[in-house]
Amino acid sequence: MLTILVVSDATGETAERVARSALVQFGDAPVSVARRGGVRTPEQVEDVIAEAAGQNSMIIHTMVSNELRQKLLHEARLHGVDAMDLMGPVLDRLATHLHLTPQEEPGLFSQLTEAQSRRIEAVEFAFCHDDGQRPDELGQAEIVLVGVSRTMKTPTMLYLAYQGWFAANVPIVPGIPLPQTLLTLPRERVFELNMSAGRLVELRRARASHLGVPATTYASLPEIRAELLYSRKLAVERDWRGIDVTAKSVEEVSREVLLLGRYEAAIPDSEG
Repeated sequence: MLTILVVSDATGETAERVARSALVQFGDAPVSVARRGGVRTPEQVEDVIAEAAGQNSMIIHTMVSNELRQKLLHEARLHGVDAMDLMGPVLDRLATHLHLTPQEEPGLFSQLTEAQSRRIEAVEFAFCHDDGQRPDELGQAEIVLVGVSRTMKTPTMLYLAYQGWFAANVPIVPGIPLPQTLLTLPRERVFELNMSAGRLVELRRARASHLGVPATTYASLPEIRAELLYSRKLAVERDWRGIDVTAKSVEEVSREVLLLGRYEAAIPDSEG
């Protein structure tokens, strides 16, 4: 039986897929595939070559480190092991056309895949937990934005979600009790968004005009001041961090949320 050792300084998943895709063309040929991932030192390369040399085997590898590729090639020739490099030729050809040097950092593709998956899940979570929806699931949120109507809760939540954060928002309406799950969350997860009464009047009047509804109470300055005071008082009582979003962009508000909460990046910068 032939043993194919799939070797990588990352997971080896890509090389294994290539090997198994090729093996399909050989029907039920007596072949086994064994993955050897996380090979990142010369000593580990030597161990893999020794394993391959002791049996009927060949190596398929996707090492991104040029130093380790050369080490593997040297050891394979020294011990008479057939080794096929799937990554080196592609990296060399791309480097020639792009006039760039590859980073040679293992696992970047896996990181990218994980980042994309997290972003998709975070955006789906945000849409399902906008405007107080599914309050019983607020415990799953990493960031919860609260505030009165038109204080940028939804756009800020969606921006944070695109950055990979599981965010939700809950409206503060005087006379309507807040979800019990919100009140039991750790205070550092909750941020109260507020703005000047004058600016909020403008936004609500524009909203009412767009919807074609009366702007009487909804856009009343005394009513808005009372709502903002209620929201601010509630935030102080609960020890929630407050953020004045007046004249700020969604990006600025989001950065302030992450700064106040001392959040590290949900998705590495190199992954967008």
